[in-house]
Amino acid sequence: MKKAILSVSNKSGIVEFAKSLSNLNYELYSTGGTKRALEEAAVPVKSVSDLTQFPEIMDGRVKTLHPAVHGGILADRSKPEHLEQLSEHHIDLIDMVVVNLYPFQKTVANPDVTEEDAIENIDIGGPTMLRAAAKNFKHVTTVVHPADYNEVIERIKEDSLDEDYRKELMIKVFEHTKEYDHAIVSFFKGDSEQLRYGENPQQSARFVRTSKSKHTIAGAKQLHGKALSYNNIKDADSALTLVKKFDEAAAVAVKHMNPCGVGIGKNIEIAFKNAYDADNQSIFGGIIAVNRTVTRELAETLHSIFLEVVIAPRFTDEALDILTKKKNIRLLEIDMTVDKREEEFVSVSGGYLVQDKDNYEVAKEEMQVVTEVEPTDDQWEAMLLGWKVIPSVKSNAVILSNHKQTVGIGAGQMNRVGAAKIALERAIEINDNVALISDGFFPMGDTVELAAEHGIKAIIQPGGSIKDQESIDMANKYGIAMVTTGMRHFKH
Repeated sequence: MKKAILSVSNKSGIVEFAKSLSNLNYELYSTGGTKRALEEAAVPVKSVSDLTQFPEIMDGRVKTLHPAVHGGILADRSKPEHLEQLSEHHIDLIDMVVVNLYPFQKTVANPDVTEEDAIENIDIGGPTMLRAAAKNFKHVTTVVHPADYNEVIERIKEDSLDEDYRKELMIKVFEHTKEYDHAIVSFFKGDSEQLRYGENPQQSARFVRTSKSKHTIAGAKQLHGKALSYNNIKDADSALTLVKKFDEAAAVAVKHMNPCGVGIGKNIEIAFKNAYDADNQSIFGGIIAVNRTVTRELAETLHSIFLEVVIAPRFTDEALDILTKKKNIRLLEIDMTVDKREEEFVSVSGGYLVQDKDNYEVAKEEMQVVTEVEPTDDQWEAMLLGWKVIPSVKSNAVILSNHKQTVGIGAGQMNRVGAAKIALERAIEINDNVALISDGFFPMGDTVELAAEHGIKAIIQPGGSIKDQESIDMANKYGIAMVTTGMRHFKH
C-alpha cells in the first residue's frame, strides 16, 4: 500500500485531494491542522507519530525530523542495500510528499509583526521533507501547489505519474523553497519593506532592495516626510534616471511615470522655472528631481506647489527649514552618479525580464542630416535636449522641445500620429526653434506632414524604416530639417 505524507499551510483543495488518494489505495499520514481537517472530513488519516513511533515535541517544532520519515523518502529504490537497511530498521517507503510551507510572507506583511512572530513562522520540517522528496524525484512524487492536485490524481488513475512529470514537480519544489528562503533573508536583513499598498489600495506590495548604493532610489537618504508609496518609488526612479542624463543644471517633473516638464538653465532656479513653465498644470502632485543643490530660493518656489517628492543631491539648511514646514512632502538626498552597469527588472507572469538600463547615447557627430535643409544651431540644441528626454517617455512617444525645455509631450499612444497630435495640441509654443522628437522611426510620412501643418521646422528620429525616403521627401517638401540617429528609445 503506497504511503503519502500531507502537511499543508494552504489547505485549499486538500480534503478533496486526500479523499482521492485514499480511494486510490494510498495510506495517508499527516500532522497538526492538516490532520484535523482530514479527520473532520472523515478522510482516513494517521499521525506521522505512527510512522516515527515518537511524539511531537517542543510545541510541534520537532515532528517529521526523524529517520522513519526521511529514510522512507530518501531511499534509492534502485539500490538493494538501501532497501535492506529500511527493512533492518523497520522503515516503510514514502511514495508522495504533499507540503506547502508556513505563511512566512503573509506573517511579515503585517506592519506590526514582531521578530518572534517571524521566527515561529520559519518552517523547518516542511522544507526538509520537500527537498528530500525532490532530490529523490525518480522514486517519490512531490506536490507543493494545490493547482497540481487534479493532474496528479488523473495521472495516478492513468498510470502516467512518470519520472518526467515528477521532475517537473521537483523543479516547482525548489522554486517554492527558494522564494521562501529569500523572503526570510529579506526580512531579517531589512532589505524588504512592506508598503501600505501597491498601485491601487486592493494590491499588497513591498519594496525589496537589491542594492543600497547612494546613487539609487533604494539607497536614498530620506530627510523628511511620510513613507514612500509604491507609485512614489516608481515615479521617483523615473525622475532620477532622467535628471542624471544632464551635465548642466536640470530639473525634471514626473507624473504617472512620464516626464511632464523638463528644463535646463545656467542655474538650478532657472532650470526649475523652465520645467515648471513646460506644464504648470500636470506638475501638481508630481515628483521633482534636480541635479544641483536645492537652495533657499528654489525651496521657496517648491514650497508654493503641491508636490509628493523632491529629489536632489543636497538640500541647504535654509532649504530644509522651508520645505519641512510641509508635513508630508518626501525629501530624498541621492548621489547623482551615473552607473551604466545598472540593470532593470520587469516582472511577468511566471518570471521576470532583465535588461541594461537605456543609458546609451549617440554623439551629435554620429547623427545624420538626411534632408536638403540643415538644422540651425538653435534647432540642434532643441533636438539634443529632446533626445535626452525621449527615452523616459512611454512609447509611442513624441515630444516637442526648444533649447531650454520640453514644450509638449505626447506619451503612450497606440500610434505615432496620435502621440504627435497630443504633443502639438498641448505645446506651450511652436516656432522655428522648436524641434519634434520621436522615439521610433516613421513608417509613413503622415507624422511629418502633421508636424509641418503646425509649423515645425526640425525633426529628429531614429530612422531605419524601409519607407524612410517617404518621410524624408515629405520633410523636403515642407522645408523641414530632419536628423536620424540610428538608435531608437522605446519605453513600454
